[in-house]
Amino acid sequence: MRRWIFERHCHPISAWSRWATTPLLLVPVWTRRWRWAVPIAAWLAINPVVTPPPRDNNSFATRAIRGEEIWMTRPTSDTALTVLGIVGGTALISALIAAWRRSGTGATAGTALSMTITLLAWRRYAHIWEANQSGR
Repeated sequence: MRRWIFERHCHPISAWSRWATTPLLLVPVWTRRWRWAVPIAAWLAINPVVTPPPRDNNSFATRAIRGEEIWMTRPTSDTALTVLGIVGGTALISALIAAWRRSGTGATAGTALSMTITLLAWRRYAHIWEANQSGR
């Protein structure tokens, strides 16, 4: 099942659209209209499986998500990814807290930092996939 999901989630449209919707996580918190959480959660749940498998591995996002799947089999193998995960998660939590306080600057900064760290993690995941392909 995991393989089937990752095979679709590594399509560039799936990966990039999920990344781009990160700011939507703040909407229910900022507005205090919790009903917004339902369509956002539904989107995040179906996003990885609504696209077909990619035709090739040319896209950075495809290589990154394929590398993430490899990394998930041994998550302690890359300390930098662990650190990136902690920092990125902390940034997103701080963005949610800022959204609750209705601090536009804090919410924007936390979200931007979280999304940037996601891209840094994707770069490392892509390197994992590329190394795996070349047998290193």
